[in-house]
Amino acid sequence: MHSFPQHLLDGHANFMSGRYSREKERIRDLAEVGQKPTTMIIACCDSRAAPEMIFDTGPGEAFVLRNVANLVPTYQPDGGQHGTSAAIEFAIKGLGIANIVIMGHGRCGGIKAALNPDYSPLDEGDFIGKWMSMLGELPSQLGTNTMMTATEQQTALERISIRNSIRNLRTFPYVAALEAEEKLAVHGAWFDISTGELWIMDHNGDFIRPAL
Repeated sequence: MHSFPQHLLDGHANFMSGRYSREKERIRDLAEVGQKPTTMIIACCDSRAAPEMIFDTGPGEAFVLRNVANLVPTYQPDGGQHGTSAAIEFAIKGLGIANIVIMGHGRCGGIKAALNPDYSPLDEGDFIGKWMSMLGELPSQLGTNTMMTATEQQTALERISIRNSIRNLRTFPYVAALEAEEKLAVHGAWFDISTGELWIMDHNGDFIRPAL
């Protein structure tokens, strides 16, 4: 049997002597009364783009879902096992979330794979390829633009994918209904790993840098 990763044990020891020690009462209160976050963040599982770090949130402040390339599928109430849809359902129906942020990021491996015409599955199951297929024809449409460099194509698809996921999110009946009642707001954001810059979608769907 393998030993538990030592760097994680060291990290937990630092947490107990540092943050937990400083915020003990708050964390214990969260354990007693439960979580009441107002924002859900759907982000990529890339280890370099952690929402808690980017937005400097503490325990109980953000309900975070991470998957490959921060994708949201369409509403499919069938017999399938839909992890992302289950999290969205719980966030809205169970926690009463007021904001949903879909956050993409630069240098996304999933987006890069979707744009690669020579993509080779990592395994015969090809779960990544099947997952990324929900982007439909968007990768091939961008890939045929010879006036864009590979980097430009990737950045463009990272941002277009956010818009696509927002469109898919709105196929959930209760999302559309709550938005219409102004009880839920849906947002898009893109994080640049190399610079730390955050770009947010405005009402026109353009990505802009917010004033700090």
